[in-house]
Amino acid sequence: MTRAVWLLAGFFVVLSGCSVNEIVTAEQTELVVAEAPPDESMLLDIGVVEFETGIDENNDPEESGIYNEIRSAEVRYLPYHLKTTLQGTGHWGAVRVIPSREAFTDIVIDGRIEQSDGEFVVLEVIVHDSAGNHWYTREYETQTGISSYSDNRDKREDPYQKVFNDIANDLQAYVQELPPKTVSDVRRTTELKFFADMSPSAYGEHLDYDEDGIAEIVRLPADNDPSVDRLRQIRERDRLVVDTLNEHYANFYYGIAIPYHSWRKTAREESVNYRQVRRSAMMQTLIGAVVLAGSLAYDANSSSYSKRQMQRGLQNVAIGQGFEALIGGISRRSEAKMHLESIRELSESFGAEAAPMVVTVEGETRQLTGTAEAQYESWRRILKQIYEAETGFVETADSPDADPVRVAEPTG
Repeated sequence: MTRAVWLLAGFFVVLSGCSVNEIVTAEQTELVVAEAPPDESMLLDIGVVEFETGIDENNDPEESGIYNEIRSAEVRYLPYHLKTTLQGTGHWGAVRVIPSREAFTDIVIDGRIEQSDGEFVVLEVIVHDSAGNHWYTREYETQTGISSYSDNRDKREDPYQKVFNDIANDLQAYVQELPPKTVSDVRRTTELKFFADMSPSAYGEHLDYDEDGIAEIVRLPADNDPSVDRLRQIRERDRLVVDTLNEHYANFYYGIAIPYHSWRKTAREESVNYRQVRRSAMMQTLIGAVVLAGSLAYDANSSSYSKRQMQRGLQNVAIGQGFEALIGGISRRSEAKMHLESIRELSESFGAEAAPMVVTVEGETRQLTGTAEAQYESWRRILKQIYEAETGFVETADSPDADPVRVAEPTG
């Protein structure tokens, strides 16, 4: 009798501890914001390039949980949120998401998504200046917590906000250590690269490139160069084009914000539940097997009828609990598979909502499918045509792949 009581008592005590709940409190980093307006002559513009997906060529979504639909959206969504974080610090000039590294800006930020599943995020960030100098490559990561997706949280902050704040703080700290001349040279280099792109024959030799492609200022345009003001006006048009493309990114960002937030929240819950279910299932299965074996081996051949009845009753309870634990473990494993299936369905649904959008720039309607790199290249060709039309100076090109050379119309 005593042995049976202790057997069942031990079983119930251990079984009651099968459920293990995870409670994770997300780490936070305070964003460093400018205390006073910086000198405008020292403000650097930033371009955040669409991130790389980080998906392996042999990726199996069913095994990795990494879905192309999600990553294809994240490579545009995460850079735009980084842009808003950087812009909100007050340390920079214009901060834009740029369609390619060919856009003209002082600082270029590239990124690669190493992991992003709603619970964990790992980003690799590479920073260069306009001259091509590599500033640094760093990895940023964080784990979201139970309150990261709370309806009561600050909606301006992303569940991954710690990573974005870390990136912004590191960049500000790096630039703060640069000599003022270096900052000025970065700004001049950006401008000269634009001038050389518009008119290689006139400004191509103002910069010299070493074997690694790093640009160095050789000379500056003359103060009385009439083309400088004209090129600066055209550069403003180039910025307007990029700003228009940023409206496209903004529409995409705000358009998918709700489904993407819901997906990440659910994906995190599924991941946490999946781990809890696996732990609980293994524990229940083990306990069930032990109790079942112990109950079957228990000696029910007592000389006392009442004892035998009680012992058999306890044995049946133990056997029933053992089978229940075994079935519970199997049921929870099935539930875990349902969680993974739910993630897959949500990913497919999310991908359908993140469709390309149409933008209109200077009266012309273009559709941006995939990246906007080709779109931006077409607008750069238009800007060159504007420069040629305003100056009457036509660049010649020897390359067979170059744009057709326009011939000036006769004046009379």
